[in-house]
Amino acid sequence: MQSGIFNKIGIAVCLTLVLAGCKSGSPRAPSIGEAFVGPATLKIRAEIPLESAAVATVKHGDRLEILQHRRKFLRVRTPAGAEGWTDERQLLAAADMANLRQLSERAANLPSQGVGMSFGDLRVRTQPSTQAPSFLLIQPNEKFDVLEETVLPRTDMPRTPLVPPTPKKAKTAPKKPARESKLPPIPLPKPPGPPPDWLALSKTNLGDENTQKEEAPPAKPMPTDHWSLIRIAGGQTGWALTRQIRMAIPDEVAQYAEGHRIVSYFPLGEISDGDEKKKIWLWTTLREPGPYDFDSFRVFVWSLRHHRYETAYIERSVQGYSPVLLRDVELSGNSKTKAAPAEAKYPGFSVCVMGKDGQRHRKEFAMLGNTVRYAGDRACEPAAKVESATGPAPLPGAEQAAANPGGGEAAGGTLWQRMKQRVKTLIGRK
Repeated sequence: MQSGIFNKIGIAVCLTLVLAGCKSGSPRAPSIGEAFVGPATLKIRAEIPLESAAVATVKHGDRLEILQHRRKFLRVRTPAGAEGWTDERQLLAAADMANLRQLSERAANLPSQGVGMSFGDLRVRTQPSTQAPSFLLIQPNEKFDVLEETVLPRTDMPRTPLVPPTPKKAKTAPKKPARESKLPPIPLPKPPGPPPDWLALSKTNLGDENTQKEEAPPAKPMPTDHWSLIRIAGGQTGWALTRQIRMAIPDEVAQYAEGHRIVSYFPLGEISDGDEKKKIWLWTTLREPGPYDFDSFRVFVWSLRHHRYETAYIERSVQGYSPVLLRDVELSGNSKTKAAPAEAKYPGFSVCVMGKDGQRHRKEFAMLGNTVRYAGDRACEPAAKVESATGPAPLPGAEQAAANPGGGEAAGGTLWQRMKQRVKTLIGRK
């Protein structure tokens, strides 16, 4: 009986030692920083290679503790305590998350410029850059609001560092100078003299106009990408490549695009054709990318006679800027008719275009049934800047284009001066 008691005591002691050993395991690695998950889902792997097993899966916005930094990979700890490796490009700093929240707050008050759909799987990114993390994947034919567009150079955007830089090593004390040798220094040979015709070789003709430096070849234009700020039904906001988006305007209107890209579209009213109701549509289109958002806008109305859409108003070759606004407008004195009392307001729209004076004007139009009437203009709102976590640099030449909206006069003056210089050179040669 005593042996049984001793056996039970021995088992209890062993269990106690095992539990104590488990509790006194290796201490947790200290944190050297924090980061937040950028993609919609991210797998944390046991080792750096992609073939290694995943130890955890985290979601967009989850906070991670950074434990170790090796090249472009980080060893992190998840909120659940799992530790593993991931690519630092998939993570965001606290400042990046704050800017993403500010972007969502700003986008919540922006008017929609039309409903868009994607040709395939559409990745929504935190910044207008292909290197930015994608936190949302939109399926084909899933609809979303298009808010605004921007054009940025196709370059890697600088990112906020996730790990503080390594402190520089303290400078060591300078070494003691070596003992001077008691032997005298070796005498150096006499330097060679100038050539006998050094005066003739030194002559130059600085006043000769024929000696001109060859002009450097023009720099190649930097490739750019068009980005659209979109908002899904749940309120999430991010950036997507514009070339992967198509506007969801009905095909019976979209067929008149003639290869131009539909930038935005809006319903202005309805027309009853028997038992069928047809909307009045306004759209803006762009033929070729430029420093403006659209170069044409057009109003389509349904023809009760021909039972098809026809153009009620169109302006081409304009320099238009988003956003296009829908609002009630009052007709000016020049446009008031018997059908339009002076005090009445009518549903209409306004577009911001560049005027002949080089300033942006918001032109307002009123809808009188199927007819479009000009209702005046006013100054456009200040252009909103694209806000991102890194603040991308403007396109090369953007500042010069802004200072000279006409574009051609200053450039033409430079060309004329070059032509005059060239003529002088040819005359001098003769």
